[in-house]
Amino acid sequence: MGFVVSIIYFVLNYLTPPVILGPLAVFRVELILAGLLFFLSVPKLTGSIVMKTPQSVALIALPFAGSFSILFGQRWAWGALQAFPNFLPCALAYFLVVLHCNSKKKLQILVLMLLFACLFVIANGYYDLRYGVPHTPVYLYEESDIARTTLWNFQHPYILEMENGAGEMIYRLRGQGSINDPNDFGQVIVCVIPLIFFFWRPKSTGRNFFFVILPVAVLLFGTFLTHSRGALVALMAVAIMAARRRIGTLPAIIVAAGVFAGAMALNFTGGREISAGSGSDRTALWGEGLQMLKAHPLFGVGLGRVSDYTDTGLTAHNTVVVCAAELGLVGLFFWCLFLFPTLRDTLAVASLEKSTEAQSRSLPPPNLEAKMELIDQAEIGRLGRLVVLSLTGFLVAGWFLSRAYVMTFFLLGGIAEVVFEMALERGMIAPRLRASRVIRYSGVLAFSLVFLMYIMLRTANLMH
Repeated sequence: MGFVVSIIYFVLNYLTPPVILGPLAVFRVELILAGLLFFLSVPKLTGSIVMKTPQSVALIALPFAGSFSILFGQRWAWGALQAFPNFLPCALAYFLVVLHCNSKKKLQILVLMLLFACLFVIANGYYDLRYGVPHTPVYLYEESDIARTTLWNFQHPYILEMENGAGEMIYRLRGQGSINDPNDFGQVIVCVIPLIFFFWRPKSTGRNFFFVILPVAVLLFGTFLTHSRGALVALMAVAIMAARRRIGTLPAIIVAAGVFAGAMALNFTGGREISAGSGSDRTALWGEGLQMLKAHPLFGVGLGRVSDYTDTGLTAHNTVVVCAAELGLVGLFFWCLFLFPTLRDTLAVASLEKSTEAQSRSLPPPNLEAKMELIDQAEIGRLGRLVVLSLTGFLVAGWFLSRAYVMTFFLLGGIAEVVFEMALERGMIAPRLRASRVIRYSGVLAFSLVFLMYIMLRTANLMH
């Protein structure tokens, strides 16, 4: 019951209640589902891994960090109370995955849910591009004509119209709700593509074609329709990570560079350049974000308030910079407290084939083994590598987006811990790191990310 309601809850969050429920959306069904999930999940907390993971502590602390950022950065007590619930839907995603999606079959259904959300947007957007968008571009994005822009968004909810660097009008695929920006939707697609290979089965050509190859091809087409530069760079990073195991790092980079050149020749980015010059505005925003962190080091300028402090009124378009500027070092630390153990545990599972420790550890007791899925060490290691690729796509795309607290990130964290727990239950892997070490390493990671951004900006300034 909890698993089914969780899947419905995720669908509503990705596609939005008005799209799925229509007139019934006014009854706030998503809140009703959240309350139902709370009561269904509480009994499962006993004996679960939820309270054993540092990610749970991070997710409890992040809403407080968001509230404190408003309280101290904006000096607004009521706003601090309003900021607290903003984190709850995303935090709930992690807990729901860990509690209710705790097997490979359930993870596959979760992936199917993500695939359905992506295909739904791609189908609606492509149909609009073919039959709804005028052949002669209508220039709607004039600041003086907000009404016409609003009408466009109402008539074409899955298409964003904008000008590229050459002044030409282009149409970009987008979703609704949290993925109503083409870059955000592109990031989700890049994360989903590796997870589709959860369905890959050796020596099953027909099955693999329909359940893996064909969906991936459609998702790649959807990525093209977003014309997202960040998504393209993230795809290349995922391709390099995936190919390096078979052909080596340098050949993988060369192949990815060739694919990248081909994508640019096919107008993947809609005529928008990927270069140091084209990204100068973005690096300027990064610099402004670091200045905000310098002025408000502990709690930041306030959740969602970065754009109020930039000269252009835009956000910083970098996950690390926005998190640090909005929530300060306190909030960035707790964000890293979620990120570090997620990466560490996933990389540990992905390295199972190289581990001799797994072979020496004892097998689980017979009564526990009987309750578990028949899944061997090689398969768990493969799942771990696919999750690593998905996280790589999210983080690389997030380097150009301000999406530190989106549901996809915490959902991937939940998948990572479920796969790690599969290996741990079967005695294939060493236990999680002690809390003291995780806290120490997360703090180092937070300061390292800020320092890395500083070095990158200094280097960029010297090049101009």
